[in-house]
Amino acid sequence: MGRPQHFYQLSAAGRAHFPSGYNDFAVSFLDTLAETVGQEQVSSILRKQWERKARAYHDRLGNGSVSDRVQNLVGLRQAEGYMAECYPVENGKFMFTEYNCAISEVAESFPSICSHELEMFAALFPDCQVDRTHWLINGEHRCGYLISPKL
Repeated sequence: MGRPQHFYQLSAAGRAHFPSGYNDFAVSFLDTLAETVGQEQVSSILRKQWERKARAYHDRLGNGSVSDRVQNLVGLRQAEGYMAECYPVENGKFMFTEYNCAISEVAESFPSICSHELEMFAALFPDCQVDRTHWLINGEHRCGYLISPKL
């Protein structure tokens, strides 16, 4: 009962034991793009990609309660390789957490992608304040977002 006595997490060195050439390609491609058109243009392109994803998510989240939409988001993110979960916290707020990031290696080279992801979550919940509470890139073991209904 209670919290686990041990906590394990896969390090970057551990992740290297699992084949994943797609991250190398994505980072190399974005580096080449930045050299060609500039970092500002790459950031703009990444923002457009997240806007596209937000539209696709919005159609699949539905117009239900915040709780229903957060649960739907968990399902969508899990299907994309994120180890996502959420749980309610005080006053109708929800903690949305991702323990695995499908784009972590890209985000290490292009951290702006995480800002666009946060903007996407905020766009999906216009009736809520969405704040990042934890960030894998900062060395934490998860990305966390507090979703608070606006009063």
